[in-house]
Amino acid sequence: MPELQLLRLDHAPAVLAFEREKPGLLRGVRSGSRRRLLRPLRRPASQLLAEQAAGRHYFDVPVDSGSEIVGRVNLVDVTDGSTELGYRIAERAAGRGLATRAFRQICARAASEYGLTARRAATTLDNPGSRPVLSRTGFVPTDEIQPKGRPGIRYLKDLT
Repeated sequence: MPELQLLRLDHAPAVLAFEREKPGLLRGVRSGSRRRLLRPLRRPASQLLAEQAAGRHYFDVPVDSGSEIVGRVNLVDVTDGSTELGYRIAERAAGRGLATRAFRQICARAASEYGLTARRAATTLDNPGSRPVLSRTGFVPTDEIQPKGRPGIRYLKDLT
């Protein structure tokens, strides 16, 4: 099972290779819009790491035994102890419990290491894989949303 690791500079080539995969081959949940979630990732690695060190965002990556990045779990826009969750898992790694395991690990890390108290997430109704993962890991639906005109659900998880 891949190990969840906090983003480091030496991950950059593998993260770039992961991000260049066809978007249709990836599964994930969005917090806010996809553009807002990806915005931090479009900066140079040194800037991302500086923002991570400052506690503005946290970027974790599941790394398999061959040092290949098979996903990412982002905590972005940290404010007042709360953050938004976003993730993507490579289709080739889906269906093996990776997202559920990563969510559980990142929730524990968010509370114990990052000092966060709540996480938000959102997904569209046409993303059937993400809703069960959110429910299994303690996220509670809070309201219906319409990201880009598509019906969806917003979730919240209390980390205290």
